Amino acid sequence: MSEAVPVRVFRFDELEAADPTPGMFRERAFELPRLWSGRVTTAPGAVSGWHHHDLNESSLYVVRGVLRLEFEGFDGHLDAHAGDFVHVPAFTVHRESNPTDEPSVAVIARAGGGIPTVNVDPPSRVI
Repeated sequence: MSEAVPVRVFRFDELEAADPTPGMFRERAFELPRLWSGRVTTAPGAVSGWHHHDLNESSLYVVRGVLRLEFEGFDGHLDAHAGDFVHVPAFTVHRESNPTDEPSVAVIARAGGGIPTVNVDPPSRVI
């Protein structure tokens, strides 16, 4: 008799490419109706395209490097370093970049059940 396994482990080498945004490489560990989990790697010097995550609240934990965030309605940027957590509210138009010469890596969890990533044109006030 086979039973459903309620706890699963998603190995680092089993993650699947997901939700492309120029300048970022996202990998999905799993996706449920209201939860998405994965990893994002941003190459040295890379700047992502502008995007938002629909209904999803996003949480990032920076594992390695620096993740720079710019977002609509804010002049300038915020830098998150290894060990920092970041919260990106639903529908927040933003982009990430990596101002260093080493790749940055962050673990992502999104809750809400919307479209994981919506790529958009740059906001009119931020370029």
